[in-house]
Amino acid sequence: MSDSDMRKYAVNNRMIIMRPASCRITAIGLALILWFSTTASGWYDETHLAIAKTAGYKKWFHAAGPDMAKIKAGNSERYNHWYNNIAGVIVTPELVMRQVKQYNDAYDTEGHLYGAIIASLRDYLRKTRKNIYAEYYLSYAAHYIGDLTQPLHNIPYDVFNRTYHATNDGLVNKQILKNTARIKKYVYTIYLDKDNFERDLSAEISRLANLSRSLGLILKKEQRMMTEEEAFRQLGHSVSLLQAVLECMAGQENREK
Repeated sequence: MSDSDMRKYAVNNRMIIMRPASCRITAIGLALILWFSTTASGWYDETHLAIAKTAGYKKWFHAAGPDMAKIKAGNSERYNHWYNNIAGVIVTPELVMRQVKQYNDAYDTEGHLYGAIIASLRDYLRKTRKNIYAEYYLSYAAHYIGDLTQPLHNIPYDVFNRTYHATNDGLVNKQILKNTARIKKYVYTIYLDKDNFERDLSAEISRLANLSRSLGLILKKEQRMMTEEEAFRQLGHSVSLLQAVLECMAGQENREK
């Protein structure tokens, strides 16, 4: 791979490589760089399924699909799953809406999770109005709503994040589908106005993003992983929002009939 190709690859994969022209990167070294650059995931598969199932989503078994899609779609899907928030800004509804146009953008390395939620729901409604099977688009939204409350998806992917990410992702994955009662304990009612759906949804996304980011910063300050109760509380936020979204989507579908 030429130096020019290496620089292009670095940009596309969130890598920063500084080396003199005479330097050589070993295969092992390059593999480690790639591993650290691309392994941020999200809650593990059964955790995503549990979120969707607990929310009452009839196609809950599709909810892990977007993580599978990353294997072949690469960065065009991968960057939909987080927002690194490098500048450390408070997430606002305006920021959420600005991210919508970045959906599936393979070059927006900071990520655009918040906009991905709204963009995927727009796709769902657009296909539904054309009488095209649209369930997969709603499944993407369900997945992204799960990623929204993973604290480490709302802060920079630095050394701390890389160190604790996988452990936090899988913290409650084992047997969670048989233990959804612990999620339900933290579920509450969120109201989204069907006539002002994106306005209300962007406000709720920003609220949960800031809550999740705050927890992520606490974890970083204390150099620790989440407790199980913290994880279940986060999952409760996702379930609560997904329930509200599903209710609104049902209302939108009925309007079209």
